[in-house]
Amino acid sequence: MASLTLRSPSQTASSSRRLPLPLYLRQRSSNLQFDGAPSLSRRIRAQNAGKCDVTEPLDLANGKPTIPVINGRTLPKFYESTSMQNTVNRTSSRLKLFSGTANPTLSREIARYMGKELSKINIKRFADGEIYVQLQESVRGCDVYLIQPTCPPANENLMELLIMIDACRRASAKNITAVIPYFGYARADRKTQGRESIGAKLVANVLTKSGADRVLACDLHSGQSMGYFDIPVDHVYCQPVILDYLASKTISSNDLVVVSPDVGGVARARAFAKKLSDAPLAIVDKRRHAHNVAEVISSNLIGDVKGKVAVMVDDMIDTAGEFFDCPSNFIVGLPIPDLKV
Repeated sequence: MASLTLRSPSQTASSSRRLPLPLYLRQRSSNLQFDGAPSLSRRIRAQNAGKCDVTEPLDLANGKPTIPVINGRTLPKFYESTSMQNTVNRTSSRLKLFSGTANPTLSREIARYMGKELSKINIKRFADGEIYVQLQESVRGCDVYLIQPTCPPANENLMELLIMIDACRRASAKNITAVIPYFGYARADRKTQGRESIGAKLVANVLTKSGADRVLACDLHSGQSMGYFDIPVDHVYCQPVILDYLASKTISSNDLVVVSPDVGGVARARAFAKKLSDAPLAIVDKRRHAHNVAEVISSNLIGDVKGKVAVMVDDMIDTAGEFFDCPSNFIVGLPIPDLKV
């Protein structure tokens, strides 16, 4: 049966004197003020209250306070500084256009069409032929487009493009797009004889390894060249530009014939003829005895071209031998200086 033991006040006081208070209880008891003075915690809050002085009233939206958004970050008013007020808007300069030395006129036309200016770049060659490239503007976090066709001299222009890509990569560019209107080495896309190289695949590997993120090319020699790249390839066609030019000449569809310079370009010429109100098609039997040496036999011409305006469509014109070897009594074509395509 439980028993209840009663102690006198003198016994309770003597026991409390024998047991000392723990340390945390003594610290709390020392903070107690019995003379009406504010506690220590209140004094600390009073000292820190001056550091966060909100002088402006809060903006209320639907009865709830709203915090302003400054440069994409949400900060209260008292964290604003003069440096944030003078921050430059850099979103408008995220796209950079650089031009190589292969065709600066084309680069300026592209920049003018886009309403932008070409970014500054320093390209020079040493006495031994080495190429030096230095970007004159910051490209950190920017989308960079390098306009550089690999036209003759193909090797120098290709090497210049690779060094430009490397300079942009080392300058921390976000994306690097190589704009190559004329893609050199595209004709070497397969092995036609034993012990030949596939130069198109080699150039694709070099562009990828140098740091390019995307390639934009015009009218590749063959569509299979896009599969040589391990990066995205944008293959655009210049056919709309040529069609607009021919439309400006006001040539009757009955007087027009589309000519393929060889058997391999029949599909290209047929697609072009469909755009010209399904114009008739002619094919030239071209014999190639060696590189850059073509022979056209007048008797091996499939189609009627006499007395008509012949539009010869080809993806690559190197020596233009097959164009001039065609007899004049068979083909009456547009003058080449007048055909600005």
